[in-house]
Amino acid sequence: MAFEPKKFDSLIGMEGFSEQLLKNHFSLYQGYVKNASLLVETLNSLLKENKTASPEFAELKRRLSWEWNGIRLHELYFGNMSKEGAQLDKNSGLAKKIETHFGSFENWERDFKAAGAMRGIGWVVLYYDAVSEKLFNAWINEHDCGHLAGAAPVLVMDVFEHAYMVDYGIKKADYIEAFFKVIDWSTVEKRFDGARRNNFLRIGMD
Repeated sequence: MAFEPKKFDSLIGMEGFSEQLLKNHFSLYQGYVKNASLLVETLNSLLKENKTASPEFAELKRRLSWEWNGIRLHELYFGNMSKEGAQLDKNSGLAKKIETHFGSFENWERDFKAAGAMRGIGWVVLYYDAVSEKLFNAWINEHDCGHLAGAAPVLVMDVFEHAYMVDYGIKKADYIEAFFKVIDWSTVEKRFDGARRNNFLRIGMD
């Protein structure tokens, strides 16, 4: 089973992100796609050979979530940016939910940026949890640690060094400001609306 990388070349020329930085980042993303494909193929072979009790099977099974999340988190990250950006519609369901749970958009933004500025590598994700019907800004340590089970990611920011050091060195805060200028809030709103409609986790909880 081979996964195909998506194309994000339309982001080249985006303000605050050099062509070199983006191309390097795209190559890294493509590596996750390649590695995930190889892992799935190898695991299937080990299953057919009845080698599921082997140390190799166990380690590869553990590794899969790292490579898989490396694919999806990058796709969500690249997908919620655009050259033109797009402002958050203040009348949208997402804007109203942010105001309800954070008090104001400014409070939410301060919380999200503060999470991104923390020491360490990782991701910052705005999640919507359909069970509690609440929004959460979460810190993801690496790709596979820290996710909120069952919650849907609606906005993703990469804060691994490769996302900014080519252009910003160690000035992570400057990168975060540049990221906020190119967020495509129309895409984020669509993700939120989709997560709210498809709240399958509520089945059997009402």
